[in-house]
Amino acid sequence: MTKTTNASLKTVHADCGDCPIRHRAVCARCDTNELIKLEEIKYYRSFQAGQTVVWSGDRMDFVASVVSGIATLTQTMEDGRRQMVGLLLPSDFVGRPGRDSAAYDVVATTDLVMCCFRKKPFEELMLTTPHVGQRLLEMTLDELDAAREWMLLLGRKTAREKIASLIAIIARRDASLKQGGSLGRVEVDLPLTREAMSEYLGLTLETVSRQISALRKEGVIEIEGKRHVTIPDFDSLLEVAGDDSDGGFLV
Repeated sequence: MTKTTNASLKTVHADCGDCPIRHRAVCARCDTNELIKLEEIKYYRSFQAGQTVVWSGDRMDFVASVVSGIATLTQTMEDGRRQMVGLLLPSDFVGRPGRDSAAYDVVATTDLVMCCFRKKPFEELMLTTPHVGQRLLEMTLDELDAAREWMLLLGRKTAREKIASLIAIIARRDASLKQGGSLGRVEVDLPLTREAMSEYLGLTLETVSRQISALRKEGVIEIEGKRHVTIPDFDSLLEVAGDDSDGGFLV
């Protein structure tokens, strides 16, 4: 039986030129005329934290860009075990042209807003608007690189490095969306609970809590409340993560 969600349409129609993800999303290379074409077929959907956007195997008749909020990609194995396999952050693309069904469960971790396009009109637009296809290819290759780096992180990094790396990834993306956000002292709200972090990183909950406490005691991060994190010196966090200033792994 197909499961459904209680997603609602967002009533405010945002202009593409004022979109907060304009410089990073699938429309990043579009000129004015191409943006007009996208405006004609786009619509917004919003989800509350905890709601499912789509279940693995269900028909997915749209593709979308995350405008605000965070979602998780999760795979469920035949014996019921679940594994988080990815995060969708603002500007990330959801869905795949040419595929009718969803490959993963997509669940809103925070309140989520998505800029959506019906799949068939979007596929037709890709044929007539080369900049959309070019940008989607760039994003796909970036995602492939990120997946390979994540394999290295999971396989070779220590628990301490894994925690620091995840915080750095989220903070770097948040700063990039602000177009000029400083990577000296950074403040960011972590979208994941410690339980979710442990699932994503392949660690126990106790290990995640212990490592976060250690980073806080050493002054690498400051924590206010449960999820608001301040990074006094981003380079120091990268050093703990075993990364260089560009986010690549130190060798």
